[in-house]
Amino acid sequence: MLRVLSRAHAHNYFKARSTARDSDTDYARAASILRSIEHELEEANAEHAGLTSRINDVLARAAVTLGNDSDEYLTRDPEDGHHQNLLGTEIANGQRRLNELATTIGHFQFLKTDLITRFPDLNLRMKR
Repeated sequence: MLRVLSRAHAHNYFKARSTARDSDTDYARAASILRSIEHELEEANAEHAGLTSRINDVLARAAVTLGNDSDEYLTRDPEDGHHQNLLGTEIANGQRRLNELATTIGHFQFLKTDLITRFPDLNLRMKR
């Protein structure tokens, strides 16, 4: 029985892929991950830049509406004070998000660096 099985499988022997094909497969996987990380880095940096610009604009407008007298807050209309408080809350939320984005960008940078370190030829092959 063993001879029958061995003859039947004699023509269907195991053959591994070539080293080049394995290398290409590994590269394609790592390159896909690197492209994803780079895309998300670009998105996070764009969000950070846009939010920074909007916060700077709001800060400039808030400074103008606050006035420049030391006792300005005493004569301010209650409605103006309410708007100042709302602006302050929104500015604080924006700055909180900027801090979160900075942390996230740092994490993505780390992932990118680690991936390139673990696949040293990845960066060279992607530049071709």
